[in-house]
Amino acid sequence: MRLDLLKILNEERAARRATVLITNTQSGEQRLVKGADIAGDALAEHLDAALRMGKSRSIEVDGQTYFLTVQAPPARIICIGAVHISQALAPMARLADFDLTIIDPRTAFATPERFPDVRLLAQWPQEVLPDLRLDRYTAVCLLTHDPKIDDPALIAALRAECFYIGALGSRKTHARRVERMMAEGFAEADLKRIHAPIGLDIGSVSPAEIAVSVIGEIIAALRKKPLRAEPKA
Repeated sequence: MRLDLLKILNEERAARRATVLITNTQSGEQRLVKGADIAGDALAEHLDAALRMGKSRSIEVDGQTYFLTVQAPPARIICIGAVHISQALAPMARLADFDLTIIDPRTAFATPERFPDVRLLAQWPQEVLPDLRLDRYTAVCLLTHDPKIDDPALIAALRAECFYIGALGSRKTHARRVERMMAEGFAEADLKRIHAPIGLDIGSVSPAEIAVSVIGEIIAALRKKPLRAEPKA
């Protein structure tokens, strides 16, 4: 690989931005496409599909064979709320290879005893989310039922174009949430990105069942839906 391409790859990896290295297997010619530039590339459909699956692959286009080397940031889940659903979701996320962080300023809930081997931040979302650098490979789950805790995280997630945003609560609760977000200046199109009630509709009742529905919905959002164009660096 050319040193200039390697340098760009390393820079994009450090910034949690996706890239695809395209190698023509016949000629050996290589070029690098940043996530922000995929939509305008001649191989856009193939590049987007490879990124969504997070796997490198060979493709054949117009009689030419290319190998797509995918560099996608590891997908992660940020749960707002150290609640029973989060306790059930943590081991599921680990099994599905998601990084998981739980944020909750309520120190009675956010304890290592309740969440062993989990990254746990007993702080307000608005204090820690700027350093976490939310991006299009981040899923955010709002689980506290408390607008003072959930809303700052929701605002941050909407502004960061997270690939999944889910919120616990009834339709009536969500209607009030939408009103608050519109007062913050978000448009209807922005608010349609929120999955509420959170999780797939599988009739879940217990915290563990709800966690199953949430992890399934997150995986579907990551693997099946086209990702939004990344902002230019």
